[in-house]
This record gives sequence, structure tokens and C-alpha cells, in this order.
Amino acid sequence: MGMSQRRRLIAPLALLAVSGLALAGCAEGGSSGGGDSSGKGETVKISGGITGSEADLLNKSFDQFTKDSGIKVVYTGDKGFEGNIVTKVSGGSAPDIAIVPQPGLLKSLVGTGQVKEAPSEVSANVDKNWSKDWKTYGTIDGKFYAAPMLANVKGYVWYSPAKFKELGVEVPKTWDDLLALTKTLQEKTGAAPWCAGFASGDASGWPGTDWIEDLVLRQSGTDVYDKWVAGDVKFTDPQIKQAFDAVGSILLDPNYVNAGFGDVKSINSTAFADVAAKVADGTCLMTHQASFLSSNFLDVKTKAGAAPKVAPDGDVYAFVLPGVKEGENTIEGGGEFVAGFTDSAATKKVLEFMSSPEFANARVKLGGVISANKNADASLASSQFLQDAMKTLQDPKTTLRFDASDLMPATVGSGSFWKGMVSWVDGKPTDQVLSDIQAGYKN
Repeated sequence: MGMSQRRRLIAPLALLAVSGLALAGCAEGGSSGGGDSSGKGETVKISGGITGSEADLLNKSFDQFTKDSGIKVVYTGDKGFEGNIVTKVSGGSAPDIAIVPQPGLLKSLVGTGQVKEAPSEVSANVDKNWSKDWKTYGTIDGKFYAAPMLANVKGYVWYSPAKFKELGVEVPKTWDDLLALTKTLQEKTGAAPWCAGFASGDASGWPGTDWIEDLVLRQSGTDVYDKWVAGDVKFTDPQIKQAFDAVGSILLDPNYVNAGFGDVKSINSTAFADVAAKVADGTCLMTHQASFLSSNFLDVKTKAGAAPKVAPDGDVYAFVLPGVKEGENTIEGGGEFVAGFTDSAATKKVLEFMSSPEFANARVKLGGVISANKNADASLASSQFLQDAMKTLQDPKTTLRFDASDLMPATVGSGSFWKGMVSWVDGKPTDQVLSDIQAGYKN
């Protein structure tokens, strides 16, 4: 996608600050207070892009830790965090800890020379509580800097279990099954079964990148996906074009889109979150979006005017976009990483806590988010959908890859790739779109 999973709602689970507080100046600073070698009595300051009520819940997650340790934790959210944190750190205004939403941004911060390698206790926690995939994304040039925090799952297909039952169809188990289902639904209803929205202000197009990333991962596998992220497989490669063609078999077919909104080109004028209302009222039978969309169903109504029931037997639920072969469990995800900028005892204690199941449980039980921490309690998640999503992340059989465009250079991942998806939906030939996206590497 290129934009962090929180801006995609958030997004991503909107899963996810303290208002009025600024990131600059003394609000950044280092640990304060006259603590002892255990850190007791000190205040640790954390900065990140999580704002509003989610920032309040994040602060609340430290309540028991503060009681047990005597270390006060103050999180300050900044909507402009991603755009200004490198400058602030380079200028000497680093917080004690930063919550970083993208591995690419983490790499930029490490490049300032100000990020400390993770304490040994944090490294041990990550080895014990997360899959190797997650530790890899917090590792730069062979050195481990940042533990994962919260997470989200990309590549869900949101649908109406009630409508599927009414129409006598089932959740597909393979990509071919999904295409067959799409055809069946169109024939049964005489209407387009899918809806999609790419509109997102300056970030328009990112929902399309998620579609492409999912298909590259499912059709060509993790090796090609990783080489594509690294720039070794070009956008003009046949394996990437294959993914565009697969997505286009749905999104560029006027028989299949854009339910409730118009024709194919209406995808670009439809706000990405607006699809939730059409799924809830039954106008749209399927839409592709991350787990964060679950929060958007809180503000929409069914055709009967009621709040939609989000459940396997309800008005709305989701299944993971199926792979080429039945039973494949490779998913795309996103999440934050926790980087430290000081060596103080208090900061180390907070970093250690944030890499533990206890922190994950404290935040998850407050609602709206999930964690990939294998030893956290998924039953604490605030809905059955979030519990299922968290179990998917925790499953040792799950292979996870981070959002590709979040890992690509910004000129591509949040530049030519986003723009290319908009042009593609507007009718530009696929080969030209792929060349245009690839040209982003030269900027």
C-alpha cells in the first residue's frame, strides 16, 4: 500500500494523541525524573502516529506496568509523525521510544545513527513470542533494532454470510473458485457482485496496490515477492503482469464492478471506506480490504436500517483471499515496530514490556486491535472477527509478508505505484502502466 496501515482507515485495524500535544521540543526529550538503576520514578516518552481515542487506549495499556515498576509512560501521538520524525531525530529531538509504522521508515531512522540496538531482553522476547518473519522486519543490516507491536491482516474479502446463504453459494477455497463464484453471483443477481474504492486524497490508488500484492504473493510465491520488494524483479516482469491480469479479471470487468457506485472508472471516485455501507446493505456482495474495515461497519446500516451483525452467520464477515491451491496460508500484513533512542534503565524496561505477551494482552483487551505475539491471548480481542484474525497471525503455519509498497522506495511504493493503479482503472494499457510504475525507481 505505501501508506501506513493506520492512515488507511486507521486504517489497517483502524485497528487501531493525546490531542493538543506536539511532538516537538521538550515533548520529545529523554527520560525524565530522578529514578534509580531500576528506572523507578522516571518518565519514558513515546512518540508515534497513533492519535485520538486509540492514543488514549495505548496510554491506558501501561497502567499496570506503571504500578508494578514505578516507571511512568507518556505516549504522544502526532498525525504528521511519519513525515517529521526523521528530521526531529536528526535535529536532536528524539523521543525515548518511537512507534514506527513501516520497516522503510525504521531503516531511515537507523540511518540517522540515533536508534539503539534492541536490548538483549527484547531480542529474547521476540525470539520467543513472534515468528522469524517479524524479527526480520525489525532488523537492519544484520542488527536487530525494533520489536513488533500491534498488527493487522491484509487481503480479506468482506461479504454477507446471509446473502451467500440466500443465494446458495459458499466461501471459495481457491482463486479459481473465487472467479467461479464471481461469475455465479453475477448470473444469479444480474448485477455486479464486487465493489471497490481507490479514492483517498493524495494517497488515491493504494487499495489497488493491496490487490496486486496479494496476487503476486499467491501466484508467484514469497521468493518472487521478496525480490520484487527489493527491486530485483521489475514491475515489467511477466510475473507482475500476471498479477495485474488476475486482478483485472475482476476490477476491469464491467459485469463485475462497481456495485452500488457505477462502472469500472467509478472505482477511482469512490472513497475506500465507503464500500462498507454497500456491503452492509447487501448492494455489494464482495469487497477486498484489510482487517481494519471491521471498524467501518460500526457506522453503517443494513437494508432494514439496523446495525449489521459482524459474524460468520451474520450480515457481514470476511474470508482471507484464497490462494491458487487450497489450504495455502500465505498472507500480507502490516504492523508497528518499537525503536529506542536512549540506553536508560527505564527505557529498556519499557521496551522489554512492549515486546511481552503482557503488553499485547493489555492493549488487545481494550479493543479494536490485534497482535501477532504468539503467546498473547487471542480470546481477549474485542470481536470474533478480530479473534479469528489474531489466530491467523499466531498460527505457526501462516507465512507472513509485509505490505510490499511499504517496503519499496517512496517514489514507487507511495508514488508511481499508487498513481499507476489510478491510471490502470482509468483505462491505460497494462504494459504502459507497468513501465510508468517502474520509472518511479529513477526519480
